[in-house]
Amino acid sequence: MSALHGTRVVLGVTGGIAAYKAVEVSRRLVDAGAHVVPILTAGAEKFIGRVTFDALASEKVQTSLWDESSPIPHTTLGQTADLIIVAPATARLLSDYRTGRSDDLLTATLIATRAPVLVAPAMHTEMWEHAAVQDNISTLRDRGVHIVNPEAGRLAGGDLGFGRLAAPETIVAHAERVLSAGDLVGTHVVITAGGTREAIDPVRVISNRSTGKQGYALAEAAWARGARVTLISTVDRPDPVAVEVVQVASAAEMQLAVEAVNTADVIIMAAAVADFRPANPADQKIKKGDAATPAIELERTHDFLVDLGASKAEGQTIVGFAAETNDLVSNARGKLERKNLDLIVANDVSEPGAGFGHDTNKVTILGQNGAESDVAMSSKRVVADAILDAVVAIR
Repeated sequence: MSALHGTRVVLGVTGGIAAYKAVEVSRRLVDAGAHVVPILTAGAEKFIGRVTFDALASEKVQTSLWDESSPIPHTTLGQTADLIIVAPATARLLSDYRTGRSDDLLTATLIATRAPVLVAPAMHTEMWEHAAVQDNISTLRDRGVHIVNPEAGRLAGGDLGFGRLAAPETIVAHAERVLSAGDLVGTHVVITAGGTREAIDPVRVISNRSTGKQGYALAEAAWARGARVTLISTVDRPDPVAVEVVQVASAAEMQLAVEAVNTADVIIMAAAVADFRPANPADQKIKKGDAATPAIELERTHDFLVDLGASKAEGQTIVGFAAETNDLVSNARGKLERKNLDLIVANDVSEPGAGFGHDTNKVTILGQNGAESDVAMSSKRVVADAILDAVVAIR
């Protein structure tokens, strides 16, 4: 479950062209289970109407120190917030926040809170690079304010450069990380995802139905909990925020990529690695019109998860996956023992709504000494956090 679930988030929006993106930030926060209270500055209202936030946030927009229902709205907002996000944050907001100037509801609320604060600046490149702005950013960071740096891209007026507001999904991911338990801080987690592809010829491959969704959910969840994450993937999906992604195709390529980071604290082998590959892949495309239908001789791929289990360092945690269609627990426990794993995640891929291609999953997590826990049909993100809970519990 997202760390944002059940939290009260004050979302401050200032007067920049990127204010329209705050609508998507608000929607994503609500979707993650947060209660969102929007504050719009006078400048923000020149760029976007309050009725939009009234409709999509959890409460109506607040704008003023003077005309709201509470006699001291800034104090109430500051004391009841679990997190305050400012997106976009203008150069003026950064300056006011640094110096403690509080002449509107948003700046007064920022001064009146002990909740964590996440600021996502957005402005033209020249403004972002100005020494005064960078000095303000540095001071705010030193005070513990979390900063989501802007990105490079198209700016107002058609300019291109650095200063574009970070993507809404990036801002929300950072918010989740700020609020997480942080139980994986200082931990390097390696995760594999997707199904490997074994060449028949330069055009055709042998593969499987894995889409990598569970592996990517694990990468997102591990980063949110404070880990440094390396994701070794065979699929073309958007990169999770702040995660190092290594693209591979075959089982052999995945083996090399995993071996390059095999000293990681935690390795989670969520990928569906091929058990077999063509023994003699053709150098050129096999033509349909050839005299005979070709036979494809298969050979076993190397099970490098066995190597990881055999060479496991003290304090290292190795997690495997078992995609099964029958005898789920017994087959998975056999793999757990044979490969000297700490945990194995078993799922019946023949069950509707579970396994490959779905947004949901249902798994059984098996550990040493007969430990066993079931995770009911849930989103793959919920399953990912359950797996990481099990990892944390044995470390």
